[in-house]
Amino acid sequence: MSDKPLIYLASASPRRRELLGQIGIPFERIACEIDETPLPGEAARPYVERLARAKAAAGIAAARAAGLPTRLLLAADTTVALEGQILGKPIDAADARAMLAQLSGSTHEVLTGVAISDGQRCEYQLSCSMVRFRQLSAAEIAAYVASGEPLDKAGSYGAQGLGAVLIEEIRGSFSGVVGLPLAETVALLQRFDYPFWPA
Repeated sequence: MSDKPLIYLASASPRRRELLGQIGIPFERIACEIDETPLPGEAARPYVERLARAKAAAGIAAARAAGLPTRLLLAADTTVALEGQILGKPIDAADARAMLAQLSGSTHEVLTGVAISDGQRCEYQLSCSMVRFRQLSAAEIAAYVASGEPLDKAGSYGAQGLGAVLIEEIRGSFSGVVGLPLAETVALLQRFDYPFWPA
């Protein structure tokens, strides 16, 4: 049993749940849905921030509507950007294959925005990592998409799973690429005096 205070997690991502568990932060998941469609002409960094903050606000509203106790709430959004183009979750297998073909042999950004709210104020931090893919053959792309792993992930790959074999180099936060940058998350929690380290 953790001696750290319970927080709310406004995310259905199993990767975020695993990462919070890795650093011993207890959480209760809050279900909330928002429209993740980019606005016309919206750049990747403002997009990630808008979604992370919107998820935090929706999570706080859901907790209040359910009559839950007031606690810190964490929300996050991860987006892949290639030459300024936002690559979200693929709509189908063909879309996933097309994204992976774009990423093949190139370097892209993985942006994860983290927002923490106490219901009164919301603090935000961005993690930006650079990821380089090796050159992929059409057969490799097809086989990876057939595994099913890419279909619910931004940019159509998961660095923590089979997708690791596609990656030549990561510069930045590995946990940020997976979906929750842990250094930034703990720094944000500490802005709210969350006792991460035992006294």
